[in-house]
Amino acid sequence: QVQLVESGGGLVQAGGSLRLSCAASGRTFSTYAMAWFRQAPGKEREFVAAIVWRTIYADSVKGRFTISRDNAKNSVDLQMDSLKPEDTAVYYCAVAKAVSTWPPPRYDYWGQGTLVTVSS
Repeated sequence: QVQLVESGGGLVQAGGSLRLSCAASGRTFSTYAMAWFRQAPGKEREFVAAIVWRTIYADSVKGRFTISRDNAKNSVDLQMDSLKPEDTAVYYCAVAKAVSTWPPPRYDYWGQGTLVTVSS
């Protein structure tokens, strides 16, 4: 059974940094895309960043967030710098099995999310 578990969320002041981690288990994910999404209060879930052998970022986080993965550990991290209050959201880890189209059009596995709150 595939399981994704996020960690690293918390409260930080604007301008600060946080690092989110997602540990995946249940199978090997080295050929799958791993990604981060987020959902702010009252808003729809939105794409943040994804990685397979290349990366892609939402315009709103480009230059501030960095996604990385460790295939040996089946994990993906999101380093978030220069955080803004508008980055406040629940952040979700996701995995896509099909990567022939980039970015993947759909994600097959999701974590439960970790809350990031950025105070002004």
